[in-house]
Amino acid sequence: MNEKQIIDWLRGRTARVSKRAGLTLGIGDDAAIYQPKPSEDLVFTTDLFIEEVHFRRTDPPATVGRRALARSLSDIAAMGASPRFCLVSLALAPWADKKWIMAFYRGLMRMARETKVTLAGGDLSHANQVVCDVMVCGAVPKNKALRRDGARPGDAIYVSAPLGGWKNKRVIIPRLEIGKKLLSKATACMDISDGLALDLHRLALASRVAADLDCIPLLKGATVEQALHDGEDYELLYTVPPHVRVPGIRTGTIRKGRPGALTYAGKPLPPRGYDHFQHRS
Repeated sequence: MNEKQIIDWLRGRTARVSKRAGLTLGIGDDAAIYQPKPSEDLVFTTDLFIEEVHFRRTDPPATVGRRALARSLSDIAAMGASPRFCLVSLALAPWADKKWIMAFYRGLMRMARETKVTLAGGDLSHANQVVCDVMVCGAVPKNKALRRDGARPGDAIYVSAPLGGWKNKRVIIPRLEIGKKLLSKATACMDISDGLALDLHRLALASRVAADLDCIPLLKGATVEQALHDGEDYELLYTVPPHVRVPGIRTGTIRKGRPGALTYAGKPLPPRGYDHFQHRS
């Protein structure tokens, strides 16, 4: 299967939704053209998805495709935005045959349909291992995007659902609806990709505050250690002023203190989590 055949196949499956999504041009040109509303801000994210780092070649290809897009959509959710379109670049290894390629894109486009995202283009190449890069553009009302740097002492800390790390979280559900419900309510927000401890440390550093965790909701079979440090939960982590009602599960409180300092159950908590550069072989 060659590059033109793959692009033609994708073009036929995305042309119908391009106009509805606000895309003037879609797959086949040198760039996609998007015309946003004057009342919107655009947000962009990109996420690499690499064989033997984020998935194995024995994983179902449809699951791999779905997960590749879902990870970037989680970043869009953390901004309180609605996704508009995605660009997918894929470098294929020699072992990835036509059957694998088609199943990968079917899984990705199924996730796109569920979240009303248009596949607008990307790039194809080859490599010694499969490497995917998914860029997503989202839109959020003007000056309303959620950020990491707004948490204040006294704010409550929430997560969008129980945690457990990659060993216990096989399916990523981008929390797009929760993200939108947090607009004008949450003071800070991010997604949990590298473990609750490390990501809360990052949010607290950005906001120049400290944070105390008092309870951690766990997925069935998960341990506190996995939820704190393993990563790849892709739930939202956010802070909210006292008495403001939001969806999710309360886990702690923001306080004054050394920026980034954490405690759990009254004891110092090291900001340890998944770091790509510390896990290189």
